[in-house]
Amino acid sequence: MATECSFDIVSKIDLQEVDNAVNQVKKIIINRYDLKGTKCDVAFDKKTSQIQINAEDKMKYETLLGIVKERLAARNVSLKSLKLNSEQQALDGSIQQTIDFQMGIPSETAKEITKMIRDSKLKVQAQIQSDQIRVTGKSRDDLQQIMQILKEKDINIPLQFTNFR
Repeated sequence: MATECSFDIVSKIDLQEVDNAVNQVKKIIINRYDLKGTKCDVAFDKKTSQIQINAEDKMKYETLLGIVKERLAARNVSLKSLKLNSEQQALDGSIQQTIDFQMGIPSETAKEITKMIRDSKLKVQAQIQSDQIRVTGKSRDDLQQIMQILKEKDINIPLQFTNFR
């Protein structure tokens, strides 16, 4: 009798890597010629998992946002997980923005993923378990094909495959 094989589909980010990227951005702000001596700042709140960007003007804001994205990508934090909140402009012309992170798979996206798995016609089952999806099947090859199908699809959140058994 064949045993059941399974894996989990999750969407998580490493908050320590986010913190490291923000610390790198702070060093860049201190040393970069166009940002040196300005009131530009980047902060990471570990409790709320938010990045706060403060810049003097629109041009410095766009530069700072580009540096933040570049450092996050260099630390293997997917840019698909970023949720940019609306910019807030102060009276003095400075711009503030918070960046949230998408953690976990939203229910709408989970339903789309399970539909893709069903449409593949492979002999596997997908179950939504709160903010992750468990895929089970008798054949490891079928599970690996599901992973390949999901990697090829354009899903608006980063996916990781864990607990492959």
